[in-house]
Amino acid sequence: MLADMLGSTGSLTGVDVAKHRLAACRTMLQKYSLGDRSRLFVADGTSFSILPVNSNLGSMEAFVGIEDNGSIFSEWTSKRSWKDRQKSKKAKAAGSPHPPSTSEPELIYYGKDSGLVGLQKRYVLRPSTDAAACTSGYDKVLVDAECTHDGSIKHIQKFEFWGWKTLDRRVLNVERTGNLLQLQLGLLTNGFKLLKTGGSLVYSTCSLTVAQNENVVQQFLSKHPSAELLKIDPADSWPCRSGGIQKTLRFDPATSQTSGLFIAKFIKL
Repeated sequence: MLADMLGSTGSLTGVDVAKHRLAACRTMLQKYSLGDRSRLFVADGTSFSILPVNSNLGSMEAFVGIEDNGSIFSEWTSKRSWKDRQKSKKAKAAGSPHPPSTSEPELIYYGKDSGLVGLQKRYVLRPSTDAAACTSGYDKVLVDAECTHDGSIKHIQKFEFWGWKTLDRRVLNVERTGNLLQLQLGLLTNGFKLLKTGGSLVYSTCSLTVAQNENVVQQFLSKHPSAELLKIDPADSWPCRSGGIQKTLRFDPATSQTSGLFIAKFIKL
């Protein structure tokens, strides 16, 4: 949907720690011919630090390759190089289906108009600094955070078949919830770091709990004076209600005839 809305200007970057989810996204982009301006990274969203292409490169001429020797981005193909296949074999042999959070981001797709073709990989994929992001970061960031999915009616109904002990382990477990809250705050914090000054960020979950929504927002705001909540003007005509913090929104079965959803929008001052 975001790629469709983007149209013929700009670029779109997708990040997910789970390769199979990102591969499904790649399939849809290709199926509907929407991926020309997109790039997808398998990476930890709490530490991902690669800025938009065309913004962190300065003079572009300095980073355009002369020949493709493996260090230059050629047009994307689904066929993997021998080196990539060997790396994948080693990872499987080691019993590691997903890359550790400390590993480098893996670029598994980029469109022909994403701005990468012909550029040197070492400059495009270099980590950014917080200061660089303020001037050359993303115009908009969506943090669709991992949550307990307790607001999703369809999801909760599955536990009728999975068993209520599974619900206790996957949703109600105190230790898991504590780790999840730290993950949500980490995703929000890092997403905001990658935002340029004046840019906007949306944080959302499909949880009904205050802990995963208002509390995370409150913790974040207390540590980031350059962050300010924005009123979502179109919501004046939406079937939703205000969250526990002014300018945040909540959707629920009673108010909206939908599953539960929380939304908060920030601007970087």
